[in-house]
Amino acid sequence: MFLKFLRLEIKSFFRGTSVGVNLFMKILRFIAILYFMACLAGGAFAAFFYVRDEMHQDPLIVISKLLIIAWAVDLILKYIWQEMPTQNIKPFLTLNIPKNTLVNYMLVKTFLSALSWLNSLFFITFSIIALFNGYSVVGILTWFIGISLLFYLNNFINILFNDKETIVIIIGCILAAVAGLAYYNIVPVLSYSEKFVYGFYHRPYLIAIPAVLFFGLWRIVFNYVRKEFYLDQGLEAKKQFGKTENIAFLNKYGVIGTFINNDIKMLRRNKVTKGILIGSFFFLFYGMLMYTSTAYKTPAMMMFMGLFVTGGFQFLFGQRVPAFDSSYYPLMMTLNVPYKEYLKAKWWLINIVTAASVVIALFYAYFGWEVYVTFFAAGLYNIGVNSQLTLWSGAYNKTQIDLNSKEKRIGQKGSFNLKSMLLLIPKMLLPMGVFALTKYFFGITAGVVSIAILGLAGFLFREKIFDIIVKQYKNEKYSTLDAFKNKG
Repeated sequence: MFLKFLRLEIKSFFRGTSVGVNLFMKILRFIAILYFMACLAGGAFAAFFYVRDEMHQDPLIVISKLLIIAWAVDLILKYIWQEMPTQNIKPFLTLNIPKNTLVNYMLVKTFLSALSWLNSLFFITFSIIALFNGYSVVGILTWFIGISLLFYLNNFINILFNDKETIVIIIGCILAAVAGLAYYNIVPVLSYSEKFVYGFYHRPYLIAIPAVLFFGLWRIVFNYVRKEFYLDQGLEAKKQFGKTENIAFLNKYGVIGTFINNDIKMLRRNKVTKGILIGSFFFLFYGMLMYTSTAYKTPAMMMFMGLFVTGGFQFLFGQRVPAFDSSYYPLMMTLNVPYKEYLKAKWWLINIVTAASVVIALFYAYFGWEVYVTFFAAGLYNIGVNSQLTLWSGAYNKTQIDLNSKEKRIGQKGSFNLKSMLLLIPKMLLPMGVFALTKYFFGITAGVVSIAILGLAGFLFREKIFDIIVKQYKNEKYSTLDAFKNKG
């Protein structure tokens, strides 16, 4: 039966109206996977020999100590990006196929995700290197199996807590508290990780612990999914009773105020948009990366971080216009909706949040005023230039968005467009290059002023730029409507 499912997956890939785009996206994903495979395999070599030759420590002990961090990061990534493959299973529920088989197939399919097996490449390579350097064959084998089972547990944890946001927040707070206790050496978390994981090597019988957890969680998750595995229950789109809200003072700004009012309601009510707000908040701390590597302290990378710190909401929300309105976009196009006011409302909302981010980012002045003025200049560029370019790139985004379900898919067939990629040049590379060159030749003041002038110029010529953007939205109107209507 599993082989039949696999054949159907292959057939579905080569059929349909979007086969060309699907193939192109698959090629891009394949290239990305090859890149990460090379990085992980090379990282295993680097980790082993650097720890042994430079740090003069046992590589297996050091990796075992740090594994708790990798495990937590893996869990977070799977929660953000990995979802249950329920859509392809729904048609089989009306056929004479045992439900237990379908549930098991869904669980097995989660292990085929790149997020599930890519990390194994690091451990496989590391284990092979260890074997060639005199480590015990039995010990390395049990160590590898033990940590693989621990990482595969995250698939089951992700399924259990997928829609339980309150529990996820509690678990997130617990992980943050444990990280803080470990950072300040209050609780030796890394030492516990070393003793437990390294125990798989010199006490192979300890592998029974992750094995019992793995098969026990498999059974728990199987029963959990099996109980909800009905079209009119667990797999049905969740419905909520609507409630009327209105931000009255925005109505005095006419059509633009009405559109802003609607967008604020959307941001407050839906799962995807709430995720956008949370992600935008975390973008404010992106600048902390400058303390993890000296490469981030170069002028170009400082500007890069500033663009993300002040423009997190802009990049997450703006480039998905009009995808956020995909469910009723065809209806909007039958009405006398003024395109320019529709886009200006998005523009004002984006810039209000960007301006607030610039103010909040003031805490970076603690690390030096040069850091903050760089971020301040990046904020001005985001307001004057990138806000419009981001909306422009949204014209080519044909990805449908279900506002009531978690968005965990990367690289969807409608999310990639060459024109959107080309717009990254003025959005990112231009300010980075201008700031780096002017600062190198004339100092920090000239660098900040040059970026501020670009931002001011974009703001002053916004009407002309909006005319171009509106023209592009009208040119893409019918292909966008077709994409939003075509659920396949």
